[in-house]
Formats: sequence, structure tokens, C-alpha cells
Amino acid sequence: MFLAVGCSSGDDGPAEAAGGVPVVAKGKLTTCTHLPYPPFQFEQDGKVVGFDVSLIDLVAKNLKVEQTILDTPFENFKTGAFLNSGACDLAAAGMTITDERKKNVDFSVPYFDATQALLATKKSGVTSLADVKSQKKKLGAQAETTGESYAKSQGFDPVAFESSDAVLNGLRTGQVDAVVIDYPVVQGWLKDKANSAEFVLGQNIDTGEQYGFSVKKGNSKLLAAIDKAIKDAKADGTYDKLYKQWIGPLPQAKS
Repeated sequence: MFLAVGCSSGDDGPAEAAGGVPVVAKGKLTTCTHLPYPPFQFEQDGKVVGFDVSLIDLVAKNLKVEQTILDTPFENFKTGAFLNSGACDLAAAGMTITDERKKNVDFSVPYFDATQALLATKKSGVTSLADVKSQKKKLGAQAETTGESYAKSQGFDPVAFESSDAVLNGLRTGQVDAVVIDYPVVQGWLKDKANSAEFVLGQNIDTGEQYGFSVKKGNSKLLAAIDKAIKDAKADGTYDKLYKQWIGPLPQAKS
């Protein structure tokens, strides 16, 4: 997947994709994201890949255009700044649907049920937020995320890191003893033997979160195209295939 870093892909001017769906650049569906955030979007062998990327590729295919990815600061997803400025058509960044964010952007149907998790260094001896608090350990989270918001809601003042890579590095270098971050991200980290030897998966925190893709408010045609691609993928088995490819075994259905 083509990555355009730090620049707008709208040089060709506003255009339309199949079905009269407006796009910011002719022949392209421009996606704002924040790299890296595996397994949803990250660079591999010179390409941007991941679960979100593959799902939006389905949208692009239906619209008969090619997806282009623009790496942007995560805080812009709260405000919809890059959508409003015409830099991107949509945002796909493992982003939780919240009432606060709905004030600035329109969300697709949910495409992923998310939980938070506590990951700690083994030497810290903690496996829960209660342990972190009682033992006065340092807690970290990625800035502007629901993980950070949840930690604050529990009375913590977490060290804020700019990206998921920075969160992991903070653990490795002892800046923090534990972090709160999306569970699928932790799953990906622990596939690495060095990480699994050094860190322990602790408390799983069911916050009832769901991820959605976002578009500029009022962009109903693109929103409908995204919703259709998600629903079709779930109906024909493509969603399950991509889930297994990028995330792992499918979660058991809730009783």
C-alpha cells in the first residue's frame, strides 16, 4: 500500500469514484492513519499493511480506486482536521467510536470489538491496575487514546507516549513499569519471543469499545460505501479471513 508521509494527496483536485462517491484525488481513496499500530496498520517490507488497511482496500476496490495512506498525528482524529481540510477521505487508525469524537466526524458501522489490557515488565511483579496503584508503580499509555482516558478515569496520571512503538520502548527502557493499551496490540507484541520473555500480560479490561472508520461530517456517500464493504465482508467470510490473518483466532461468541 502506497504511503504518502506528511503531504496531501489532493493535488489532482476533488474528484469522484464509482457511484458518484467524492474523493479528494482522482483514482485514489486517501486514508489518514497513525503509524505504527499493529496489527491494524504498520509497515512491512516497505508497504503499509494490517487489518484496517485490508478492510479499506475492499472499499477502494468497490469504488474502483486505489487506497493511498497518509501518516498523520493521532490527535487529529479527534477533531477531524485532516478530513475537513481535504487532505484525506477517511481515517482508519484502530479508533474507538466515542460520543466526543462523533461531534466532529461521522463513523462507520463498528468493525471491531476492542478491549484494553495491562502489560507489565515481569520484574515489576504487577498484573493489575490495583497492583500498580498499591505498589506505586509507573503506568504508561499512548496519548489521546481510550487507554489513556481509562487510566485517568481510574485515578492514574499515566506517562503519555506519542505512538505504540514509544509505549513499548517505554516499557523496555524502564520509563514505566506497566502500560494500558488495546489488547490486540499486546497480542502482537507478545508474538515476539524477546517481548514474551520480558513482559507479562496482566489484567484484561472490557471497556465495551468498538472501532469505526471516520469520514468528514455529512459525507454520506462514502460512509455508505464503507458500511457496505464491512457488512459484505462479514456476510461472505472475507472479514473472518482477514481477522485470522492479521489478528489471530476469532473470539468466541458471547453467550
